[in-house]
This record gives sequence, C-alpha cells and structure tokens, in this order.
Amino acid sequence: MPKMKTHSGAKKRFIVNKKGKVKHKKAGLRHLMTGMDANRGRKLRRASYLNTKDSKAIKAAMPYA
Repeated sequence: MPKMKTHSGAKKRFIVNKKGKVKHKKAGLRHLMTGMDANRGRKLRRASYLNTKDSKAIKAAMPYA
C-alpha cells in the first residue's frame, strides 16, 4: 500500500502537540491593523488550539503528525 500524502497547506499552518491538540496562529495580523485596538492586536499574537471537531479534520490531512 502506498504512503498517504500530507496536505501541504495544513503542515504549514498547524502543529500537533504531544497531547494531540492542534495548535494554530490566529488570523487578522496581516493588514488593516491601524484601525484595530492595540489590545486586540496583542491578543491575536498568541497561538491558540482548535476544538476537537476541527482538529479531527486537520489530523486526517496530516497522517504522520
């Protein structure tokens, strides 16, 4: 049986930690930030974890992660 392929977009955007949680970077820090509250910008810098339903789909896209 051939090897399964990892989804290239998923491997660039998500990391699976030892506990199996899927870590990702929050959106909204690329442009149009001048109108954004500074406090919100700082909060968006922090990484966050996906919920279990979404993480199941990401783990299917990354079989060897």
